[in-house]
Amino acid sequence: MRYTIEDGGRLNNFAIEPKMYRAEPPNKNQQRTYIIMGIGGAALVAALMYVAVSVS
Repeated sequence: MRYTIEDGGRLNNFAIEPKMYRAEPPNKNQQRTYIIMGIGGAALVAALMYVAVSVS
């Protein structure tokens, strides 16, 4: 475990940092999936707003 000793004898622990990696841009299949999920989410919000307005 990595730690340092500060003035006064207190220990200062440091977390282990995760390994870094470069993010890759989404491919065409992932982009299409994101678009479909966005449209579905927008339709769900619109439907919930319609129900809320029609009930009130």
